[in-house]
Amino acid sequence: MLVPESRELDLFAGLLEGEGAATLRCPMVTILDVTDSAPVEDWLRRLAMGRFDDLVLLTGEGLRRLIGVAERAGMKDAAVAAIGRLRTVIRGPKPAKALRELGLVPGITAEAPTTEGVIRTLGTLDLKGHRVGVQLYPGNPNAPLLDALKAAGATADAVVPYRYASDVETGAVEHAIRALAAGGIDFVAFTSMQQIERLTKVAAERGLEAELKQGLGRTRIAVAGPVVGKVLEDMGYAIAAMPDSNFHMKPLVNAMIRAVGRT
Repeated sequence: MLVPESRELDLFAGLLEGEGAATLRCPMVTILDVTDSAPVEDWLRRLAMGRFDDLVLLTGEGLRRLIGVAERAGMKDAAVAAIGRLRTVIRGPKPAKALRELGLVPGITAEAPTTEGVIRTLGTLDLKGHRVGVQLYPGNPNAPLLDALKAAGATADAVVPYRYASDVETGAVEHAIRALAAGGIDFVAFTSMQQIERLTKVAAERGLEAELKQGLGRTRIAVAGPVVGKVLEDMGYAIAAMPDSNFHMKPLVNAMIRAVGRT
């Protein structure tokens, strides 16, 4: 099984290996702190000063990175206290987990763990005149979300608290693409869109687009949730396994086990 996970690579691969799978570990994306933390610190100061009425959190990693910047700037306690006073709208279970790690109770969970789900949930709230802090992630300015907030009469204040260093271990990614094309992989499990973007980028750079298409077309694909699944389906690939509702590592492994049992 090909495991392109990065942050929780050992955990995810360990769960699969515990079920008897042989894994090919290939981290696709490395997550790093932003190069210039000044804009993030300025955003955190506005947060601590009570400038926001609501807070939208899209990723757990984003909240952890925000708190990391706050701690280095001597603002951690003030930032955590400020978040605790706000109405939070979260995209899914990962930001909920990150909030609980801080001793905070998640507020409103989006009806679906997607940007569209967040937008629909925000549409049920009275946001006119509200100042809304928005945690985004790298490579996605998320104009639909910011436009929806503007249309609702709110003022959005967005921050991107981390960056991707994806130009690492390109040789390993190329090896994974060739293994997929050769039929050496029974299952590949994607947990983020960035993993797919990394695969397609390396394939284009190394002239392996046909091999990647062939490989993904012949390999069973597991995804952690509907966002990643839709990206792959739009590319023309079938999804063999996805958790029904609880989009975490263990439910994903269980979904893969069920898919193997059906064959």
